[in-house]
Parts: sequence; structure tokens; C-alpha cells
Amino acid sequence: MEPLFKTAGIVGTGAMGRGIAQLCAQAGSTVLLFDTQPGAAAAAQAAVFAQWDKLLEKGRLDAAEAALLKTRLICAESLAALAPCDLVVEAIVERLDAKTGLFAALEDTVRADAVLASNTSSLSITAIAAKLKHPGRFAGLHFFNPVPLMKVVEVIGGLKTAAAVCDRLFAYSRQMGHTPVRAQDTPGFIVNHAGRGYGTEALRIVGEGVADFATIDRILKDQIGFKLGPFELMDLTALDVSHPVMESIYHQYFEEPRYRPSVITAQRLAGGVVGKKVGEGFYKYVNGAAQIAPEPAVPQVDEMPPVWVSPRAARRPELLLLLKKLGATIETAAAPSSQALTLVAPLGFDVTTVAVVDRLDPTRTLGIDMLVDDAASKRRVLATNPATRPDMREAGHALLARDGKAVSVIRDSAGFVSQRVVATIVNIASDICQQSICTPTDLETAVTLGLGYPLGPLAMGNLYGPSSILEVLFNMQTVYGDPRYRPSPWLRRRGAMGLSLLHEEE
Repeated sequence: MEPLFKTAGIVGTGAMGRGIAQLCAQAGSTVLLFDTQPGAAAAAQAAVFAQWDKLLEKGRLDAAEAALLKTRLICAESLAALAPCDLVVEAIVERLDAKTGLFAALEDTVRADAVLASNTSSLSITAIAAKLKHPGRFAGLHFFNPVPLMKVVEVIGGLKTAAAVCDRLFAYSRQMGHTPVRAQDTPGFIVNHAGRGYGTEALRIVGEGVADFATIDRILKDQIGFKLGPFELMDLTALDVSHPVMESIYHQYFEEPRYRPSVITAQRLAGGVVGKKVGEGFYKYVNGAAQIAPEPAVPQVDEMPPVWVSPRAARRPELLLLLKKLGATIETAAAPSSQALTLVAPLGFDVTTVAVVDRLDPTRTLGIDMLVDDAASKRRVLATNPATRPDMREAGHALLARDGKAVSVIRDSAGFVSQRVVATIVNIASDICQQSICTPTDLETAVTLGLGYPLGPLAMGNLYGPSSILEVLFNMQTVYGDPRYRPSPWLRRRGAMGLSLLHEEE
């Protein structure tokens, strides 16, 4: 099949530029590499050649294919050498002035019908195109690192971008073997916008002293199924990359509370403690391996108290069945005895509030997170309140760990770790749909491929239930009085109607 763009130029030959160049060549285009740094284009060419040699060794290319691909990748000595290009993709530094200057020069270089595209991750496509003579031919083409492996690409039209340009880039992305999604020109587009809920809410949780970095990572991996915890992920991407994106999206949305960055990452970035690549981030690294303290041992409890479960506990029948399987002595009276360990399972409320409102003895009260079906979780999470007695904390920990499942005990907050993070992810995704930034289908595709979540955020909302997600958000908003937890109208409509298809398109 003939490539939609016979000749493609790549400006900026770092990791992103060379990855895009590799895909363009594999799609059949002749690719011209240009970089202002002496020797950078040649180094990029050699790196891509090495990737093709590896594919040859693995049997994924034959010798003739590898040789043909190498003939398509050519170093350009100057910007003027890009004149024959049908498409030029920019992958330079994330500065508006640098990008506008480059595209102004490209307009004087390439043909009037050539397509110009930016790989920007956070800058406005409309703003970059504002000074162009022909803004209709300019669009965003946002890949993710490492480009050959991350199979999603965002195609973004600015206010004046011609629809046909986005259509061509969409089809060309498929020729590259990638999955394209369409996004409106809004801060963060799809993936970086949707990703705000994971790391930022985890940072708020640790900032409140609820749990440490490792505990939060363990909970979100074992309860929800994320491949990496938020702090492992930020160490991998590095704070010199992720924190500026947090700030950029926050400011572009005019200080929208949902996207507020954290002083924790700002301080660590200032101190150079940015992640795995420097040997220290949220974790320290030795020979590339994170040094993580072992989990606290399960307490030894000689005499287990009886257990009373609040009648308002989430998933109460399941919780009672679990306690029975664990061999607990369960009290069934209307109120707990003076010896009983009292379990509550709120959605969005803190244990302290529940104990006070329900007139329970806070010294004997623990909370358990029941948002997730216990059978589908590899970890149980308990929360103390400021008055919980140590013996009751230890008894609860020991009881819930009787069958060998991991247990984390955290400090009290409105909403457990998983409740807060999942509700925030679903709420932000719902707001993306409310703003018509993309279709719900493209949202799910972009997030699962671009962020590696176990489910798309809307499918996540379906799994745990729109009504449960709304309950978490409403209750957290009540406790915190913070607009960052206000539910999206898109989510409220679906939760109120009880729709099972949260991702249904309107």
C-alpha cells in the first residue's frame, strides 16, 4: 500500500523524533531527519538502524526488509532540505516560542499543500498555529514514549484545522500500525487530561498523612489492578517531565481545583529527586531496582474480640460472609457490645464521622474498604480513626489476614485510597465526555493504550457502579468542602438514571 505521505520530515531527533521517524519509514515513507544540534540526526539514524537490526535478529524483519527500511531514513543537513516533504512532524522542546518560530520557518520552506504537525503533549494546537499563513493545514499528532511500543496516537485539530488534514493523519497513523483517536484542542488532550486523577489524588492522600508512598502503590495495584502504583509511575516518567505537565494543565484550565498540582512534587523536582533515572525519587534505586521496605508483619493476637458490623456498611452481606469464613464471632444485636470490634464500611465518608453520627465507640471502631468485591481483590484495607485503640487495630488486622490475603492499615480520611483515586479518575473522564473533548469510545481506547490502566475509566465506573462513585464524590465533597470532588454533570445524569452503560454515547 502506498503511504499517504510519500515524504515525511521529522524535526527534532530525540527519543520521540526518532520513534516517529521509525514508524513513518515502516509505513513506507521516505523520511528526512533534521536537528539543529550537530550530529543529532546522524545519531538518531544510527539508533533507528539498530532497532531494525534487533528486529532482524528476532525474526520480525527479513534482511531485504531491513535493508529497504534503511534506505528510507535520510539525514537532512538543513531545514531547507525538507522542501520536498508532504508532511513535517515537529518533536522539539515544549516551548511555544520555539514551536511557533519553527513552523513560521517551515511555511517558507515546504509546499503550500504540505501538512504540518506538532507532537506537543501539552501546548495548544490553536496557539501554535495562530501566526501561520495557512493554519488549516496544521494539526497535532501526539505520540507517546516509547513511540514504537505505545500504540495510541492522538490526532488534534485546532480551531482552524481543516477536517481533511485530521482525516489524512488519522489514516496515516493506521498505516504506521498505531491506533489513532481524535481529540479536541483542550489542555492535555485526552491521555494527559484523563491521567490527572491517578497521580494528583495519590499525592493528596500522602500529603494528608493517610499512608506512605509504598502503601498507596500496593493498595492501587492489588485492589484495582494497576500495573504500576502512582509513585512507581512518577519515578519511571520522572518528575522533570510529569510535574511541568501537572502545572501546565492546571494553569491552562484557569486553576481548576481538580487538576491542582502538589507541593510534594514541586519540592522534589527542585531538589533533583526526580525518579529512577537519577537513582532516587519516591523510592531509592540500586542497580535499577527500587528499595522498598517490607510490609508490617501481621500482629499476633491471643484472644480475638467479637465483631459487630454496621447495618449501613457497603456490601454488608458480603462482609458478613467474609467474616464468617475467617472464623469471626459475629454479633447480631442492634448495637455492639462493650467488647466488640466495630466495623464500618463507608463510601466517601471518614471513619470518625461515621462513628460520631452512628454513636459508636470510636476507640473500638475500624473502617474497611468495600468498594471492590473482596473476591476480585488481592488486598484488604482497614482504616483507623484518631481514637482507635491499638489492640482493636491489631485484632482487625490479624482477623482480616487469617486467610493469607495482604492487609494494609491506613489512617482515617474521607474515602479510602482506592475510593478516592477511582472516583477521581471516573469523574475527570466523565467531565472529558461532558466537554465533548472526544467520544467515550476514543477515551477508553486512549487511556487503556496510553496509560495502561486495567480498564478504561468509564468501564471502571461501570464495574464499581455509577451510584457508588457518586456516593463517594458527594460524601467527600461534604467532608472536605472542596470543589475538586464535585461530580461531573455527565456522571450525575448516568448515576441518577441507574444506567449500566456509563460509556453510552449521546
